[in-house]
Amino acid sequence: MNIQEYFARISYNESYKDADLQTLTAIFQHHIQAIPFENLSMHCGETIELDLQSTYNKIVRKKRGGWCLENNHLLFWALQELGYDVCILGGNSYDPAKKAYTAEINHILLKVVIKGNSYIVDAGFGGAYQAWQPLMLISGKDQPQIPGIFRFMEDNGTWYFEKVKRKHCISEQSAPPPDTPEMGNIRKIYTFTLEPRHIKDFEELNGYLQVSPDNILQKKSICTLQTTGGLYALVGWTLTEMKYSYTEDMDQVQITTLTDEEVEKTLKDKFNIVLEKKLVPVNVRGLPPNLVDTI
Repeated sequence: MNIQEYFARISYNESYKDADLQTLTAIFQHHIQAIPFENLSMHCGETIELDLQSTYNKIVRKKRGGWCLENNHLLFWALQELGYDVCILGGNSYDPAKKAYTAEINHILLKVVIKGNSYIVDAGFGGAYQAWQPLMLISGKDQPQIPGIFRFMEDNGTWYFEKVKRKHCISEQSAPPPDTPEMGNIRKIYTFTLEPRHIKDFEELNGYLQVSPDNILQKKSICTLQTTGGLYALVGWTLTEMKYSYTEDMDQVQITTLTDEEVEKTLKDKFNIVLEKKLVPVNVRGLPPNLVDTI
């Protein structure tokens, strides 16, 4: 594994001499705009390995993406290589169907400490809930970014992460969006504590996500990527293209239904992904909004 090879993968050619916030922000943005959040391996008959070398080979050398366990594990390694004070944390995502956070930890995120200030860095959530900059770990403070306003709330050692969602302008040429219940402007995303974790703590989760039929990632083949102005999201055969702040407090959304052949071409053209095995797209309808929904 080589940090220069990682930099080439994310098209980063700026300075990295100082482990400061400016460098962290630049590397983070290059990462999320180059490496998709995707679970395509499990819909191609591939096994997702959790060890760092396998993740590195998949994302850096094969130019694939990964889900949170892979994306944030790779970023954790890169930041350690650069001298950052970084640790792994575990999160419990919000389940809108149950109107509650999951009982078990099912997400990985990173905490980085710079000059005594703590920041949350998460390159593995995907879709419209993906922050574009490190977020200062402070309770009750609105932190506006291009994707929207993010904030943390702390209660007795438990941190709650949420986003203020903008309205959407759906293109007239788009296919109609799936019916989803009105959830208001505040989106609950996940909770976490500051207890340090190790990647081995997520081995059981990594296996479970690949075999559980009730897992949302089994029911939807997902590939999302942040762009300079918004995001692309391919869920099953549905391609969503979002442009943030198209007008004041309004995001522009275009939704297109693809054929099987167009799915493969779109993965190459929009996400720079060429799969080694045949993808079987999946998008079970009628599911409630969830952590990877983009609209």
